[in-house]
Formats: sequence, structure tokens, C-alpha cells
Amino acid sequence: MNAPQKVTARHLARSAYLYVRQSTMRQVMENTESTERQYALRQRAVALGWPSDSVVVIDTDLGQSGASTDREGFQKLVAEVGLGRAGIVLGLEVSRLARNSSDWHRLLEICALTDTLILDEDGIYDPAHFNDRLLLGLKGTMSEAELHVLAARLRGGLINKARKGELHCRLPVGFVYDGQERVVLDPDKQVQESVRLLFQTFDRTGAAHATVKYFRNQCLLFPTRVLGGARKGELAWGPLSLGRVASVLHSPWYAGAYVYGRARTIKRPGGKYRRELRPPSEWLALIRDAHPGYISWDDYARNEQRLQASSKALHFNRSQTPPREGPALLQGRAVCGLCGSRMHVRYSSRGEKNEPIYVCLGRGRGFAGPLCQTILGATIDTAIGELLVEAVSPMALELTLEVQKEIQCRADEADRLRHRKVERAEYEVDLARQRYMHVAPSNRLVADSLEADWNAKLRALSEAREEYDRERAADRLAVDDEARRRILALATDFPAVWRDPATPDRERKRMLALLIEDVTLTKRREVTAAVRFRAGATTTLTLPRPLTAQQLRATRPEVRAQIDTLLDEYTDAQVARVLNERGLQTGAGDPFDAVSVQWVRFSAKLPSLKARLLAAGMLTTRQLTEKTGVPRTTISRWRTQGLIKSRMCAESGEWLYWLPEQIPPYRRRQQQPVGRSTARGAI
Repeated sequence: MNAPQKVTARHLARSAYLYVRQSTMRQVMENTESTERQYALRQRAVALGWPSDSVVVIDTDLGQSGASTDREGFQKLVAEVGLGRAGIVLGLEVSRLARNSSDWHRLLEICALTDTLILDEDGIYDPAHFNDRLLLGLKGTMSEAELHVLAARLRGGLINKARKGELHCRLPVGFVYDGQERVVLDPDKQVQESVRLLFQTFDRTGAAHATVKYFRNQCLLFPTRVLGGARKGELAWGPLSLGRVASVLHSPWYAGAYVYGRARTIKRPGGKYRRELRPPSEWLALIRDAHPGYISWDDYARNEQRLQASSKALHFNRSQTPPREGPALLQGRAVCGLCGSRMHVRYSSRGEKNEPIYVCLGRGRGFAGPLCQTILGATIDTAIGELLVEAVSPMALELTLEVQKEIQCRADEADRLRHRKVERAEYEVDLARQRYMHVAPSNRLVADSLEADWNAKLRALSEAREEYDRERAADRLAVDDEARRRILALATDFPAVWRDPATPDRERKRMLALLIEDVTLTKRREVTAAVRFRAGATTTLTLPRPLTAQQLRATRPEVRAQIDTLLDEYTDAQVARVLNERGLQTGAGDPFDAVSVQWVRFSAKLPSLKARLLAAGMLTTRQLTEKTGVPRTTISRWRTQGLIKSRMCAESGEWLYWLPEQIPPYRRRQQQPVGRSTARGAI
């Protein structure tokens, strides 16, 4: 069917929609010819019979790729076609309308349903006709394939250049390109020393968070490159963050390696993209020793292992964790002797102390299986600590001297970096002074601004010098002669350092990690602890099974013996008062009271004072009344008058009596005759 015959009065009664698009803003600015050709299609619609005011131009997608799904102009076009307002859709070519098959075929379907024509440079098409629709479908497929081929060619060129190490990449802080386009260390000494200090601190502490904390405590800043804006590419200084430490430690560039393709971009539903890191085996390019570095490749690999060991992610065979504040000495180093899994740490509160418990969740954790084994850790930690003291004591003096030397080196390194900050401030002052001196005195507008900048630089220099002097004095106090003497004194008695309550639990764990790799725990009739040292030596400790919670809270045997003796003479409340006067406590660490003494009697099956007195022959009030026939009131009067031997056996006021050899005389109450009136005045 010819083009003029496809255009009918029904089509002309509706509007003509001209869709204009360029893929990038650079094309909009430079490829103006293509844009003019697209706008010229407006005359084509007028020539086909549409009035000039009926041609609607949609050009809001200039600078957007045809493969994107968030094009506002294209969505408006599809909406107008679906509402039946469009008689024809004009585009220079299929690639201008869409670069992906889903958008293109969706447009064809809607055009076929609403009887809308499509026009490009080659002619007019009716999507309702099979032949036209087949041809339009082929054009859309070829347009999408063309985009893929162009992208593949460009990416292939980049990868080929990267594999030769010739592709310029954005360098991490600490590196720059020299005049011959080679990667070299940043000539700024302060930048170099800051990067080196970061690696040295991580190597010493073993944790990224500890590295950040050290920089913060020492008031040290870390450099970064501005990525955008008016100051793009300039060096900026700011506080060191945890993310910055992680990016530096994970970057192979600092090991002197050229790397490309460490991450890939994945398109997610909704048109958003997610950046995903590749494993090293899938990196597109890796060239070792391609340029100078701050660390060796072996150091980089060791840092990766330490970072992986410090990961907080939970998985079945959890890797070793960095030392934290809890009292569990084997945190991250306890291994289950039954299934081989890493054991977790839990804590049980006992008074003001937290008792560690080593728990193995077992291989059935994902299937709600039972726990593999649970071991109380206080006894185990004590035994491992004693073993460590025996192993470390001969080396204590030498170790302390090395620690002292390390402390001094750290202070010198921090002092050098802070002095670099003062030197930079001095350079900024000199530069500001030179700018001010070169301006004409008559140009007051510029001179006033430069003078204010000079004054600001002078204030910054003064603050930098004050901070440098303050921190330098603090460092000297930290490693003065008195501190050295204390360190040497502690070194001669390492057991005292280990057992000192002021020694933080975190530091004990770090000292243990220097010598012990892991400890395998097995609980049967006894607890077996297989200790594996760093050097490969092993030793096995056999310990009694830890007491249960009930056993731990039980009253000590010597206290129970005293309670048993005191019950011969005292009631429960009186026994509790005597025990408290003696400074004794319950198994839970609380003072005694009548209830706690009763509980000890019940658990140890100790007879009470009443039971002991009854066994000795004493009688209750009821028993004495039955044997003697004396009323209860008379017995109570005898007790108060001292005529009968008695004794209180409980706090409730209950009394026991000895059977008297001779009943004291007493007057029986006469019973009144039945029916006799006792009223005064009776006849």
C-alpha cells in the first residue's frame, strides 16, 4: 500500500506526534545536524495533510539514552497513543524512538490497537498490517543489536588497553601521573606519610576501627581528592573514616599493582543500578609490580586475610573475630571438638560479673537442631591464662623493650605528620603573602580580599602551631622516663600484669592471640582443651567439668556445717543473724535471712531447731496437756512464772516444754451446774 493511501481522514482528524531524542548532551551540543533533521520531520507531517498546529513535538528526552526506561517524553508519547489522540508517530529512525525491544514492541502493540501510523525516513508503516509490523520488528531488533555491537567494540578496546596497563584510571589518593603518564607516588611528603601511617597502624592493631580511633586520638587528618565541582582534582584533608580505611586496605594499587574491572554494574528492577565487587579471579586486568607501591603484595594479601577474619558476617564456620570488650578469653578462638565449628560466646550475669559460656550451635543450626555442646568458660579461661603466663614469663623483659621501642616510634611518626601540617600552613601563609604583595595598592577591591585571605591563613598557622605544641607535649608525657621505668618494672613480673584487674580484657585477648592459634574444647566426663600455638606446638589440658548454675549458687560446705551447728541452739532467723555477723554470704553472694537458711536446711536435709528439741524429748503444749491433764492456760502461766522448763523453737512464738518430774499444785476451775442462774438478784 502506498504511503498517501495509508493516511486517511481518520488519521488526519487526530494529532501528529514528532519524537526528538539525542543519546547524550554532548551529541545535543555537537551533533546539531541530526537534531535539525529530526525537527525537519515536522514539514513531512504538514506535507501529508496535518495542519501545522496539529503537529506536537516531544523533545524532553534530549540527552537521554534510548535504552533507559525512565524517559519522560517517551512515556508521554505512549500515553497519548494509548488514549487514541495520535494519528501518526514521527521519528527519524527506529533507534530514536527506542533502543530496546520491550519499549519498541510495546509501542507497536498500542499503535496497532489504536490504528496509529509510524513514519521514519524510509516511509510510513501501519502496525496493524503484518508486513509493516514484521519490517518494524526487524528494524527494532537491528537497532538493539547495533547498540550492543557499538558498546562491545568500545568495551573491547578499553579492556585490551587495560590488559596492557595503558588505560588511564582514577588513581587512589597517594598516587599521581607524572609527565610521562606513569603512575608514581604523590610527591607531597605529608600524603605519603599519612598513607604509610595508615598501613602501619592497621598492621599493629589488626582492626580498621582501631586505625580510625588512633587517627582521631592523635588529631591526624587524611588526604582525599575532590571528585567534582570547582575544586575537582584538588587535595583535601579531613578526618579518617571507616569506609576510607576499608577502601585503602582493599585497593591493590597500594601494593604496586595495576588493576581494572574489580567491580561490575548490575541493572535492578526499576531502572536502578547496583555495583557489585568481583572476586580476584574475575578481575579483567591485574599486573603486579606495575608501579611503586606503599606495601608489598604479600602485605596486601595478609591484610585481606585479616579483614576477612575481622568480618562480622555470620556463617557456619565463623572465622576468627577481633578482640572485643567481653571477658571471654577465647572469643573467636574456641573450636568445637565434636563438629569442628567455631564456638560462639554468650554471657550469664552473676551479680556484677558476666560469666562467659562457649556455645556450639552445631551443624543442625539451619534445621532447628539441638545445640552441639555448651561449656561454662570461667574455669577454662583461668587454665589457659595460667598456661600463657608460664609460656610468656621468660620472654617478658625482651617483649617489653620491644613495646617501649614501638611506643616511641609511634609517637615520632605522629609528631612528624603533625609537623607536616604546620609546614603546609606555613606554605599557605607564604603564598597568600605573595599574592597580596603582587597586587597594585590602588586596586583596593582585590587588595582587601587578598589581605583578608592572608589574615585567615595566619590564624590557621597559629592554630596549627598551638595544636602541634600541645600534642607534642602530651606525647612526651606519655613516654617520659617515669613511664619507661613503669614499663620495665611491669616486664619483670608478667604474671602480675596478666592478673591485674586494671588490665583490659581486650588487651589480654590480643596478648593471647600472639601465641595461641585456637583451642579445641570437648566436654564429656571431663573437659579437654587442646591448645594449638602459633609456632605449631600443641598441648592438652584436662579440666573437671564446670559446675552447673545450681551448683555455682549452692552454699559452700563449710557454711552449711556452721549452719548445722548453730541450729542446735538457734532458730532460722537467729542463725542468719549470726552468719551475717561473721561476714558469711549465700552461694549467690547475698546476705543470709530466715528464708535462705530454711532453703539450706531443705536442700541439705538438716533438721530444724524444733525437730532437734523434739528428738531430745521436749514436748509441745498439746502433748504436755495430754500427758498431765493441765490446761494450756495453766501451762503458759507456769512458763511465765518459771515453774516449768521451756524453750522457744520458732519466730512465730511456739514453745516446747520438758515434762516436769512433779506437777506443781494448781486449782481446777469448778464447773457450774447446768440450769443454775448466775444473774445477780435471782431467787
